[in-house]
Amino acid sequence: MEQRILLVDDEAGILEMLEIILRKEGFQYIYKAKSGGDALQRIKDCEPDLIVLDIMLPDISGLELCMELRKNSDIPVLFLTAKTSDYDKLTGFAMGGDDFITKPFNPMEVVARIKVQLRHRRINLQEDKKNILEYDDFIIHKNSCEVRKGERIIKFTAMEYSLLLFLAEHPNRIFTVAQLYECVWGQMNLGDEKTVVMHISKIRKKIEPDSENPRYIHNLRGLGYKFIPHKV
Repeated sequence: MEQRILLVDDEAGILEMLEIILRKEGFQYIYKAKSGGDALQRIKDCEPDLIVLDIMLPDISGLELCMELRKNSDIPVLFLTAKTSDYDKLTGFAMGGDDFITKPFNPMEVVARIKVQLRHRRINLQEDKKNILEYDDFIIHKNSCEVRKGERIIKFTAMEYSLLLFLAEHPNRIFTVAQLYECVWGQMNLGDEKTVVMHISKIRKKIEPDSENPRYIHNLRGLGYKFIPHKV
């Protein structure tokens, strides 16, 4: 399996046992750390898909490490701990943990929970990809209704965004001005083509590298407009 798993525990025996079991289950990319500091470096180096994290570490606690991780990552975290109270578990979840495994544990239970978390992550990533349209010069985030160039959000009016999204979701198809007006504005074209033309002009200035020579939104004289995707 291609997923990368980071095991963090100060007990060498637990790390070795989990690694053996995971490799038998087909996981090939397994990384280990015995302290919080070592784990932070490992996270930067290998960018794991999941972390099994002991709460009691020699330098910083697993809870603190998870809090730091949650500042910029949603990697699934499975806490390992000898603590069994509901308060301890709630604390772990509050710090950003995704699951809680109490020592001593059945290694196969750990593997089963790892597989569940990885499956959830895979499904979530697939859903995220469905809601992102990525091109050479900009990205459309459908969930947040944002258009970005790199880290910069490009400001769009509601109708500009709706028109761009409609064209992007129907690539390489020609739409007349009347069709665009009806599909995006939700009403029949009353003869005012300037509304559509004006909005397309504004969109081009925001997304095109050269609005005078557009890459994405093309005007076919006498026919209408077509969105041609240039994807990364």
